[in-house]
Amino acid sequence: MRPSPLDILQEYWGYDRFRPLQEEIIQAVLDGKDVLALLPTGGGKSICYQVPAMLMDGLCLVISPLIALMKDQVENLNRRGITAYAIFSGMPRREVERTFRTVMESNCRFLYVSPERLETALFREYLPGLDIRLLAVDEAHCISQWGYDFRPPYLRIATIREELPGVPVLALTASATPAVQQDITEKLAFTEPVIFRQSFERPNLSYSCIRSEARYNKVLDILQKVPGTGIVYCRSRKRSREMAELLQLQGISADFYHAGLEPEERSRKQEAWIKNSIRVITCTNAFGMGIDKPDVRVVIHADVPDCLENYYQEAGRAGRDGKKAYAVLLYDEADLRELEAAAAIRFPAVEDIRHVYQAVANYLQVPTGAGKGEYYDFDLTDFTKRFRLSPVTSVNALKTLEQEDWIAFNEQVFLPPTIRFTTDKQNLYLFEKENPALAPCIKTLLRAYEGIFDQYTAISEKQIAGLLRKELALTLQELQALDRAGILEYRPRKDKPQLCYLRERSKAEDIRINMAAYVERKKQFGERTRAMLSYVQDKTGCRSRQIAVYFGDASLQDCGICDNCIARKEKKISPEEVAAISARILSLLKEQPLHQKEMMTRLSRFNKEKAWTVIGFLQAENKIGVDAEGIVRLK
Repeated sequence: MRPSPLDILQEYWGYDRFRPLQEEIIQAVLDGKDVLALLPTGGGKSICYQVPAMLMDGLCLVISPLIALMKDQVENLNRRGITAYAIFSGMPRREVERTFRTVMESNCRFLYVSPERLETALFREYLPGLDIRLLAVDEAHCISQWGYDFRPPYLRIATIREELPGVPVLALTASATPAVQQDITEKLAFTEPVIFRQSFERPNLSYSCIRSEARYNKVLDILQKVPGTGIVYCRSRKRSREMAELLQLQGISADFYHAGLEPEERSRKQEAWIKNSIRVITCTNAFGMGIDKPDVRVVIHADVPDCLENYYQEAGRAGRDGKKAYAVLLYDEADLRELEAAAAIRFPAVEDIRHVYQAVANYLQVPTGAGKGEYYDFDLTDFTKRFRLSPVTSVNALKTLEQEDWIAFNEQVFLPPTIRFTTDKQNLYLFEKENPALAPCIKTLLRAYEGIFDQYTAISEKQIAGLLRKELALTLQELQALDRAGILEYRPRKDKPQLCYLRERSKAEDIRINMAAYVERKKQFGERTRAMLSYVQDKTGCRSRQIAVYFGDASLQDCGICDNCIARKEKKISPEEVAAISARILSLLKEQPLHQKEMMTRLSRFNKEKAWTVIGFLQAENKIGVDAEGIVRLK
C-alpha cells in the first residue's frame, strides 16, 4: 500500500501534522496541477515539494537563487537519509559533470539548481537523462520584472518546461502582490493555475511604527521592555556591528551578522542565536533565509526597508509559535526623505552604468572580447575605493547590468576545496620516500577520494584532518606544501564575492539597456517605496490590514493590537470620562488661565490623548479658548 503524505511527513521529518495549507498544496501537486503557493517566511515552503517528491518516482528539480539555502537543504535532506545534490554558479565544469552523472546513476530524489545553470549547454546536455517528475521554483517572485527582486535567468524556466511535458510546477514565494502573482503564473506557463495563499492574519503579532531620532537608545529601550529572543535589522554592516556592541555594553547578549563574514563565523553566530546562547542578533537583510525559529519575541527595524515585501518577510519572523510578539519599525524624517528619493538612486543614469562597467573591466583587467563565463573574485569595497566610485551607485549599476544580462554578481559563492594530483605514480612514490612527513597526507587523499588522479575532486579539509588526527591548520599547511612541490593542484575553498561575465566583455559605449523595461521597473519601484511610505506615515489604519490589502487580501478585520488600533481604542471616550475631564478643566480655569503644557501637567491622572480630545470638545462648544501663545482660559 502506497504511503500517504502524512506517513512521509512522520517518517522523514517526525511531525505528526501539517501546517496550514501544506496538505492542500501537496495534494494539488500530486494531482499534477501547476500550483502557486504564497506562504510566509517560516511557513514550511520546502515541505510542500519535498513530501510529494518522496511519493513520486524520479527526481524533483528545485530552482533556487539562494546558494546558502540550497546547501542547507541538501545537508538537511542527506541527514534524513534522502539523497540530494546541488549545482550552482561558479562550480567547475568537471564537478558539475560528475554531479549530473551521480544524480542519473543513483537514487537521487532532489537536485537543487541555481537559475543561471538552466542556461548552460551542459545543463541542456544532461536534461534529457534526468527523470524529472516535479519542478519546484523557490523565490518565484524573482521571475517578475515588476517584482522587488527580478532575476532574468528565471525567465528561462518556461523553456525548460517545453522539454518536460506533463511535469507539474510548484512555484513558492513568501510575498507577491496580485500583479506579481499573475506575472509568475504567466511567465511559468501555467495552464490552469491553482493559487494557495495563507492568510495574512497574525493575531499574535503587534505591528508598530515609532518616530525616533535616538535610534540606538530606542532599540535598547524596546529590548529592555520586551523579554526574549530578538532580531534587529540594520541598513548597513557597520551599523549592525555598532548596534551589537552598544547592546553588549548595556548587558544584553547580542552579536552581529552580515554577508561579509566568513561562512563558519556566520554559521556559528546563527547557531548560537537559534540555541538561545545569544539573545539578540543585529543584522543586515542577509540574515533569516531558511531559519525557522518559532520563539522570536521582537523584530526591530532600525532603518526603513524600501518595500513592504521585504518588511513583511523580515517582521514576520517574530512570533511564529503563536505567542505574543512585536514588530517595531523605527524611523525619522531623514529616512522618509531617503525613501522618497530612492527610485532616482536605485536606477542610475545610463552613463553611470557604463562608467561602472568600464571600471569593473579595468579592475579585473579583462580585455574586450574576453571573459565570457569566467568567474572573478570581486571585492566591492576595494573596487569602489580604488576607482573613487559611490558604493551605492556601483551596487545599483551592477544590479542593472545583471538584470540586463551583461554580468552576474554574487555576494557569496560557495565552492568547495578541490584537489587533483599532477604527477604520475612513480614520481609520487619517489616524493613520498624523500618527504616522509607528507606521506600520510598523500596516502589519506588517495584512500579517501576516488578518481583524484584523473580530475579535480571536491574534498573536505576537516575530514582529512580528522583521518590524519591532526589540527586543521597543520593539514592545510601540508596541502599547500604539496601544491608548491608540484605534486598536486590544491584549490582552497572559495567563498568570496564573485562576478561573472555573461557575455564577452564589450566596450562601455556598446552597452545597451532596454530603456522601456528599465523605465517601467523604475516606476514599479517607485510605487513600492510609496506604499512603504504610506505604511510608515499612516497613523489611523490597522497595520495588519494595510499589509494584507497590499498583497491582495481585503478580507482581514482590524487586528486590535497594532499601534494604530490601540491608539484608536484609547481615543474612545465614555460620557463619564468626558464629564470627569471637563469638570477638572473648568475647575482649574476658574482659578486662573493656564498654559497648555501646565494644563496637561495638572491633568496627568487622565489619559493624555483623551484630555486633548476633551479640550477640543470644550473649544468647539465655545466654553474655553486658546490664544496664539497657548494660554487656555474660560470664555
